[in-house]
Amino acid sequence: MPARVVLVDDHELVRAGIRSLLLEAGYQVIAEGSDGDQVEALVETHRPDVLLLDLTMRRCSGLEALSTVRSRWPELPVILLSMHDTRDYVIKAMQMGASGYLLKDAAVIELQLALQAVLDGHRYLSPRVAGQVIDAAAGVTEETPLELLTNRQQEVLYWLAKGKSNKEVAFILNLSVKTVDTHRAQIMDRLAIRDLAGLVMYALRRGIIKLDE
Repeated sequence: MPARVVLVDDHELVRAGIRSLLLEAGYQVIAEGSDGDQVEALVETHRPDVLLLDLTMRRCSGLEALSTVRSRWPELPVILLSMHDTRDYVIKAMQMGASGYLLKDAAVIELQLALQAVLDGHRYLSPRVAGQVIDAAAGVTEETPLELLTNRQQEVLYWLAKGKSNKEVAFILNLSVKTVDTHRAQIMDRLAIRDLAGLVMYALRRGIIKLDE
């Protein structure tokens, strides 16, 4: 019997592409969602064998959804899909209980390898980020001020660094403009950054955004 997959990503085209790859590989996509706040109901209703979960979504991040899943279904394999290849994101995801961390620009075969690994009870990391976890386990330290930010603040930082206005970020994340203003001020304070240009440079250095995005 094919493994049953629930897929959650806020980009319809991305979901369509991943769904096609899963079906070609013999998996069964039993349900889909477009935001993290749908995850609990989807898992409750469909009881999948594995959950594929986007890291960055509008209303509720993948990490927030992962926390909910782990509190109710600690044994469910969860693979986070991410465009972020920085140490901060990878370490935090694994610490919160992700079974796998798969980069969205990975080779197609990696999706199958990741699914096979987590369904067999193992963990999977895209090769490009695996070394970062090994360094952490070996005690290789790196300053990680991104950890000073909450999950929501990291999302706000991402969209601000992408050039979105406070009003646009509020719309994307379903927040009030006042809340985004507060997050922005707290981000700058915690990272000791004084202006938007500094935020953009920080995001580029940390790999939160890329010049070709």
